[in-house]
Amino acid sequence: MKKINTSPLSGMQELLPTEQAIFNQLKQNISDVYHHYGFLSIETPLIDRQEILLAKAGGDTEKQIYKVIKTAEDDSKSDQALRFDHTVPLARYVVEHNNDLAFPFSVTQIGRNFRGERAQRGRFREFYQCDADIIGREKLPIAYDAKVIACIHDALKTFNLPNMVIRISNRKVLAGFLQALNLSDKTGAISNVIDHAEKVPLETTREHLAELGLSETEVGQVCDFMFTNGSYSEIENKLTEILGDKIEAVREGLNELKEVFTILDQKQGISSTIIDFMIIRGLDYYTGTVYEIVLKDHREIGSISGGGRYENLASNFTDQKFPGVGGSIGLTRLFFILREYNLLPKTEQKQPVDYVIFPLTVNEYTFSFELADKLRAEGKNVDIDFDDRKLGAKFNRAAKIADFAIVVGESEAKSRAVSAKNLVSGELTEIKL
Repeated sequence: MKKINTSPLSGMQELLPTEQAIFNQLKQNISDVYHHYGFLSIETPLIDRQEILLAKAGGDTEKQIYKVIKTAEDDSKSDQALRFDHTVPLARYVVEHNNDLAFPFSVTQIGRNFRGERAQRGRFREFYQCDADIIGREKLPIAYDAKVIACIHDALKTFNLPNMVIRISNRKVLAGFLQALNLSDKTGAISNVIDHAEKVPLETTREHLAELGLSETEVGQVCDFMFTNGSYSEIENKLTEILGDKIEAVREGLNELKEVFTILDQKQGISSTIIDFMIIRGLDYYTGTVYEIVLKDHREIGSISGGGRYENLASNFTDQKFPGVGGSIGLTRLFFILREYNLLPKTEQKQPVDYVIFPLTVNEYTFSFELADKLRAEGKNVDIDFDDRKLGAKFNRAAKIADFAIVVGESEAKSRAVSAKNLVSGELTEIKL
């Protein structure tokens, strides 16, 4: 018989139980912070219509989508696909249920998404995203942009990560800047060059800009813009230096940036915030504020969170206006990178099972079930090992998955008292029913 390849597909997540326990705890920590900020949980379907998922897509998005070839109902070509993020399905959800929602609608989604991009270090085709979004009806004050970023930052603080830096920008500033230079017709292409500029040498970036038809002066101006970062006053002065009396072209975006920056600067517990025009964000639906969070001492990791403002996403589904702002933690990517850098929280590395119970014969099954129920009622995770292997082998297994082991023989069942053995220290603790 031909042997089947049992390795997981490239780019798909698969963890051992101890790692999965850490992953689950990190996911729960994020969820707890989101809920503390007042975000409500929903789940949107993994599969949706392609016309929904691609309603506001372009560029790389359509190339990366996983399409459903056929369905159980119909052998003909399917119009369905796996979701590639939470934001587009959320827009559909809001339109569908808007009469039953209270606005501003603060919502969190935590679950798997799929993108058919090339699997590589820190990049997965199947991945968990932990999203927090706020949706308004007709309008949504810019202050909510800061609220989302602060929430995401506080969720990441539960990881005990060192020296986090929030990098914020605003797409309206870039749009206004290019308008002032009469380059609006090249906004998409220039944005793409800026979005990849940190990954290539400066000379390569200049070459790519020149290939778009920019003059040497224009290339220099775009590069000056791209490398502008710091406090609000610093970036305002720099833009004035570049644009002169054309500075008003970026005023709307600058005012929004100032408000977000000021709120974050006042928020207690935020480590560091800078305005950085290198931040573009690749997805096509962002219209205003965009942000990324990085680790100051590990810039090579890239961003550990990102998101931004989207004013027009739902316009493909309705005439009503539902502006929104959201942020996301890519938990799968973050977990694997933090593991590689030995930055995973040490305190979270506990065994997934608290107690393993060994009934020696079938006569002790009833008492073992009672004991397990008592411990589970106390919030403990309990496994009953019914295997007929030797006791030593059973203890070896227990040591890999549990903190304590309990042997239940005739005397224990009769006295209704057992000794729980700590599988690290060997210490015994008596438990009575």
